[in-house]
Amino acid sequence: MTETILFTASTSIALPDPHALLDHLCERLTERGTVTRDGPRGRFESRMGAVEMEAGAQALHLHAASDQLNYLFIARSLLAEHIAECTEGSAPAFLWSGDGCDLTAIPYFHQATVRASRPVTPRMRRVTLAVADVGQLETGGLHVRVLIPPQGRAPVWPSLAPDGRVLWPKGEDELTTRVYTIRSLDHARGEVDIDVVLHEDTPGSVWARTAGPGDTVGLMGPGGGEIVPADCYLLGGDETALPVIARFAESLPAGAKAILRIEVADAREEQPIASAATLDLRWLHRNGAEAGSTDLLERAIRAVEWPQGGAHYALIGSEQASARAIRTYLRKERGMARDRHLVAAYWRRGHAAVERERD
Repeated sequence: MTETILFTASTSIALPDPHALLDHLCERLTERGTVTRDGPRGRFESRMGAVEMEAGAQALHLHAASDQLNYLFIARSLLAEHIAECTEGSAPAFLWSGDGCDLTAIPYFHQATVRASRPVTPRMRRVTLAVADVGQLETGGLHVRVLIPPQGRAPVWPSLAPDGRVLWPKGEDELTTRVYTIRSLDHARGEVDIDVVLHEDTPGSVWARTAGPGDTVGLMGPGGGEIVPADCYLLGGDETALPVIARFAESLPAGAKAILRIEVADAREEQPIASAATLDLRWLHRNGAEAGSTDLLERAIRAVEWPQGGAHYALIGSEQASARAIRTYLRKERGMARDRHLVAAYWRRGHAAVERERD
């Protein structure tokens, strides 16, 4: 049995009212994981690891631990962001000590170069990127944040503040960021494929249409959407979730069963999905209806006949209203535990951009 290695980092922040900052952190961190509180002590737990927080007389003491160095970095950065937010205008200076605290660059940042861009279907375009450290994108999640520099300017990438925060370029150097699934990786060629759904004039669509060989972008990640052990999987979504559904299904072993319900505009948007698992795949065609305007996906998921026994897991990605309805159904009507499903809003109808919502 392999012993789990824990990476740790600690800091103490001198403050006139450390209890107030502890209150703020406990409140904000509930959005990211589980928070417990016992007087001057608090504990935050998530997939990244755990953070112990204690308010002393004149300082707030933080101790973070994780089994992955990248997750430890993210936890430190997250805490520093919330501290700066709470103490805007009078942010305390502090440093971390421990594993990875000597880093001078973001450990999960990767510079990439466009190799090619081509259509997969009329509404889906594949951008192939060359990445020097492609192996580092294989574990930790299925998604990356693509950083697109302003056209005609040399890219200025995010940097690190002494307290661990990620500092983003602003003004003329501000980056356009979009979250996409890594559709596939080619270790021999050092390439990553990113599939992008083409909307009319959204920044991600414009980039996918106009990206040419030699263009430079940044990648942050990977993260999110890890494969959870189960006997039967429900994988559902619209075009925006098709890349993660396909990659997830293709990674499943023989003996697993996956129920796939995928909403697309019409038959031209269907793609082949290969898997060693047994697939029950149904394509849901809108046939002229506007994306995000139907309940096709929700009705199809409600109609699924789950096999009796065994462990189940659901992964769903769709428009915000659809995702919320499906999440409510899985939790309240099917009684699925939070750790047995992930339902994410990948976009919002009527809005050019939305930060991916997941719960």
